[in-house]
Parts: sequence; C-alpha cells; structure tokens
Amino acid sequence: MKFVIQRVSRSEVRVDGEVIGSIGKGYNVLIGISQTDTCEIADKMIKKMIGLRIFEDDCGKTNLSLSDVSGELLLISQFTLYADCRKGNRPSFINAGKPDEAERLYNYIISECKKLIPVVESGRFGADMKVSIENDGPFTIILDSE
Repeated sequence: MKFVIQRVSRSEVRVDGEVIGSIGKGYNVLIGISQTDTCEIADKMIKKMIGLRIFEDDCGKTNLSLSDVSGELLLISQFTLYADCRKGNRPSFINAGKPDEAERLYNYIISECKKLIPVVESGRFGADMKVSIENDGPFTIILDSE
C-alpha cells in the first residue's frame, strides 16, 4: 500500500465538473492499493499517517500532527502509484490491486479515518477525477507498506 501525503492549505476533487470532496488545511492523500494489501496493512498505514508530525508549531518546527491542528483529509484512490516502468515506455499496472478488492480496501480506509478525524472527504473510486491542491510548503511524504 502506498500513501502520497501532501500537506495542503486546501484541496478539492471534481468528477464531471462537480466538486465531490473539498477540504481546507490538512492532507490530500493519494492511495495506491496492491494485490497483497489487507485491512491490517491499511490500519498500520492510517496510524502512521494520522500520527505524522508535519505541521509547524509556534516555533516554526514541524512538530504538530493532523489532530493537533484540527486538520482535514481528502482521500483519493490512485492505482497508478503501482505503475511498473522498468520495461519499455508503457507502464504496467499488474501490481495494482484488483478493482473489487482495491475498492473495498479504499472504502475501509475512508471509514477508519472517519473514526479518527472529524472531516474526511474522498474521491470516487474508478472515476476520472480532477484534483486541485494548494500544497503547503510544499510538503510531501510517501508512505509505503513495503
């Protein structure tokens, strides 16, 4: 499982021109799910993501977590995080999770995050999404369950 976490001032996702998810200060998270991922792996990834201290405190040090700053989450599924570009110029996505299982895990991640963070928005699994972010920093962290 891979999470690309972008600290944002604001972020939104659109499908067919309609905003389906929008947040203020928090994380825009691109989520890649592989064929071997499980709920247990998702739980570990969520715990690590929520606990990251990447917001500045009063002294300007990155010392505060998402909860400390009342941050929000925008969770976007992105199977292309499992692109294999080692051969040729056309990426292979053979390592990405099968759609039914990946969607189940994506929805699991959303529901578990909602238990921990008051504002959790999401994209639409499998949809053609347009994501807008105002990256704060920029500050981007990649979590990989491997």
